[in-house]
Amino acid sequence: MESSICFNDGSITNFIDSRTIGVHHDFNKDVQTHSSLLRRLSLERELEGHRGCVNALAWNSEGSLLVSGSDDARLNIWSYSSRKLLLSIDTGHSANIFCTKFVPETSDELVVSGAGDAEVRLFNLSRLKGRERDGGGINPLALFQCHTRRVKKLAVEAGNPNVVWSASEDGTLRQHDFRECASCPAAGSSHQECRNVLLDLRCGAKKSLADPPKHVLMLKSCDISYARPHLLLVGGSDSFVRLYDRRMLPPMSSSQKKMTSPPCVNYFCPMHLSDLGNFSLHLTHVAFSPNGEEVLLSYSGEHVYLMDANLAASGSTMRYTSEDVTKLISFYPPHGGTDLHSSAWGMSLNGFPVRSKISAKIKKCRKLIQIAQRTLKGELDFYYGIEACNEVLAFLGLEIEPTIVLECLCIRASLLLKRRWKNDVHMAIRDCYQARKIDPTSVMALICMAEGLTMLNKHKQALDFAIAAQALAPSDFEVMEKVENIKKSIAAVEIEADMHGDGGSKSEYQSGRVLSLSDIIYHSEADSALLDGPEREDSDYEELELDFETSISGEGGDSVDSAILDRNLNLRIRRRDATALENGRPNDTCGSLQLSSENDKVPYQPETITDMKQRYIGHCNIGTDIKQASFIGRRGEYVASGSDDGRWFIWEKKSGRLLKMLRGDEAVVNCIQCHPYDCVIATSGIDSTIKIWTPNSPVPSIVAGGAAGPETSNVLDAMEENQRRLCRTREAILPFEILERFRMHEFAEGRFHPFECTQS
Repeated sequence: MESSICFNDGSITNFIDSRTIGVHHDFNKDVQTHSSLLRRLSLERELEGHRGCVNALAWNSEGSLLVSGSDDARLNIWSYSSRKLLLSIDTGHSANIFCTKFVPETSDELVVSGAGDAEVRLFNLSRLKGRERDGGGINPLALFQCHTRRVKKLAVEAGNPNVVWSASEDGTLRQHDFRECASCPAAGSSHQECRNVLLDLRCGAKKSLADPPKHVLMLKSCDISYARPHLLLVGGSDSFVRLYDRRMLPPMSSSQKKMTSPPCVNYFCPMHLSDLGNFSLHLTHVAFSPNGEEVLLSYSGEHVYLMDANLAASGSTMRYTSEDVTKLISFYPPHGGTDLHSSAWGMSLNGFPVRSKISAKIKKCRKLIQIAQRTLKGELDFYYGIEACNEVLAFLGLEIEPTIVLECLCIRASLLLKRRWKNDVHMAIRDCYQARKIDPTSVMALICMAEGLTMLNKHKQALDFAIAAQALAPSDFEVMEKVENIKKSIAAVEIEADMHGDGGSKSEYQSGRVLSLSDIIYHSEADSALLDGPEREDSDYEELELDFETSISGEGGDSVDSAILDRNLNLRIRRRDATALENGRPNDTCGSLQLSSENDKVPYQPETITDMKQRYIGHCNIGTDIKQASFIGRRGEYVASGSDDGRWFIWEKKSGRLLKMLRGDEAVVNCIQCHPYDCVIATSGIDSTIKIWTPNSPVPSIVAGGAAGPETSNVLDAMEENQRRLCRTREAILPFEILERFRMHEFAEGRFHPFECTQS
């Protein structure tokens, strides 16, 4: 089945032939990560030299060197040509290294690292020339100790050898200029006095689109556009990614006082994730595409999403406000729509039909839709039908008749509702919305919308769509049955509400339900009933302190299942002292004085957000919050991500179709870095080794054999198991969440070491 639909980058032999006649302007870029090469990827070599999880990988600009950072607090420099370890540096970090980079335009002599000890260190490799391969400990060329929490990501600017940017969980992004100082803070000064805060986002996190920013945004990732280096991308402990123009930011400041978050150029967030109302979702990685026109977002407990970074190219359909979120699930009377019988389809600019080209595309569409229809009948797995529809809508939708687009949207919505992987229901509702824009009277779109809203427990909205479908098809038994079922669901909900009354559910919660740690951490929807008091930011209790021990038994990816984990957890809650209560809100929120004056009565106006253009599914991102999602190749035509099952995945960027799945680690793959020029990819994770992947398999396949060992599990089984993991409750991963929510960095030095790389 996997080979029945060809990928859309054409035949590699055609590229080779075109080089002889000079058709293609950049042959190397086209061929570097061609699908036929990526489908032949297999493990070439494992690089051994670390003694802990490898959390960071980065190539130099020429691709001749690879630097890696690990839990062993060492930086290793590897030769690309020989695949051998050149240098191993004891950095002096007291905690896990999470990020590392070569500093541009320094002849690859300067490398920088950031770690869990909240420090950024700069090293000069030329000082190690002539030493043994194990360079041991050396003094850093520069040491920046101005962050107060873990440094999770570093960014550098192409062509700039003097500056590096660091993103930390303390809510600040700092700019370190090597020309100004080699140590920060200065002797006798505190970290609060360092005037290198480029972004102060300690009042920047939002619970939802309509919620004003007032919480600490613990930064997890950042990136600077290679094509437009004034653009800066940051993601952290909420659902929203921010895009800033460095030229428009205020002067750098210190961290002595929390500042109002500076305005950003754009926000990015999939619409269905914009209104969650809590901080149970956060980013683990953000990245610009090679040309800077797109951005990639990877969420913990969620999927990977693609967005348009170029606002001029996004168009109005890719942008939304809080009103659009409501409009998406609200019924509106039929109006407008597309002319389904327009004579413009299939005509060239001069009015003559382009029969051969259009007929070929329509023929391909029909073949793909037949696959989807067979899937609806149960002849194939839902996955194949959805991928067939993805192919039509991604590559052919603008060039085919709207009737075909409409049919494809409705079929895909039906399949998504049947498959029900995480957020499939939301994707189906989006498809129905787009289908109704083409034909507001589409019965199938109305029925699918009603079914999807029912699954989301939005029964009244579902009833509106079902009744509209019934009016259009009064004799359709399926439609009548759907209307009756929705009415029964609404009646059941109303009866339950009447039984509990205003105080019934509250007393039931208090008397009959045991609070889980997730309730304490997240203050879920039952907060008001459980705690009957102010929201978390006004709580009388300070951050929790705890000790725990964790061990993982077993082998491979199965060892991380919650049933196998053995943990010893001690929890203590301290009440805030009177001084802290008198001073106002806790440290992780901002009082109204920082955000606006007391006399300011202007209501908060939610921002306009850029919506997703594609999502990539099949992997699982829960256990670690350093998991990367990367563009593959200089053109960035493919997307890759690691997974908690020890595999890593490659998708076709435009269609979201899975291209390759490989076993890359015994537990978790976190890092994926493509070589800047060759079809070579480096990956790392929980294992202490780095894997180098090259297209040396004799046969293209969606899975890998060869040196990596045979891949025996079914691809769909692996993906479905990952979806089950994503949908499990957060009680299965408490230690990681506790670390995130309760700021473990405040423990005395040496009492605990972050286990970011280990499965949680």
